[in-house]
Amino acid sequence: MEKFVEIKGVKVHYEISGNADDTVVLMHGWGCNLTTLASLTAVAQKAGKTTLSIDFPGFGQSEEPEAVWGVEEYTALMEELLQRENITNPILLGHSFGGRVGILYASRNRVKKLILVDAAGVKPKRSMKYYLKVYSFKASKMIMKLVYGKEKAAERIERQRAKRGSSDYQNASPKMRSILSKVVNEDLQHVMPSIKAPTLLIWGENDTATPLSDAKTMARLIPDCGLVSFPNCGHYSFLDNPRQTAAVLTSFLTND
Repeated sequence: MEKFVEIKGVKVHYEISGNADDTVVLMHGWGCNLTTLASLTAVAQKAGKTTLSIDFPGFGQSEEPEAVWGVEEYTALMEELLQRENITNPILLGHSFGGRVGILYASRNRVKKLILVDAAGVKPKRSMKYYLKVYSFKASKMIMKLVYGKEKAAERIERQRAKRGSSDYQNASPKMRSILSKVVNEDLQHVMPSIKAPTLLIWGENDTATPLSDAKTMARLIPDCGLVSFPNCGHYSFLDNPRQTAAVLTSFLTND
């Protein structure tokens, strides 16, 4: 069933299917929408679970937030949505950015199980070259404001950001670019030990966006956690290796 609801001033699109006691809540990654996780939704439904799949604000058929949101705001939205749907003990599944929301949600709410697929949440270690690039960019921003004035400088700065940024950054609107810049710098390692739910990590060993080392960090910090990694798979390991992903996910979902 397709639904739209307004939460925190944002029109949110999601789909819910089934009437089982257990609900798997699927949360997509950056630049995607609920259709990206369709294969995992099908696995959960075949395992006899109700599913709820969301288009995060700014993606799919959901509106962009008016303010620059961080992981906290996206998590608060999920908390309110699940409360409205009377879902009190969900099974959370988050891919990439959706994993960030899953981590924060599970650290402070009752969750039956947590599944993190090539999830973000560990702030990457930066090289000296990266910091030199960042600080030189900040210095150039100040100089451009002095030379061109505030408005013209803002246009030039945005063009530079688009050229230097990732494909996710380049393809985003100005508001979503600001949100992306905020969320990628949020480190959630400090909340991981508070997760009480049994947790499954599914990872691609060739993932360069959220490397396997991130999964190993999560496995160390989350108390009841297991890691399954697939060779020759990248950031979308569930698409690179759908059969094994389905087998692992089904086993985890049905093993109580």
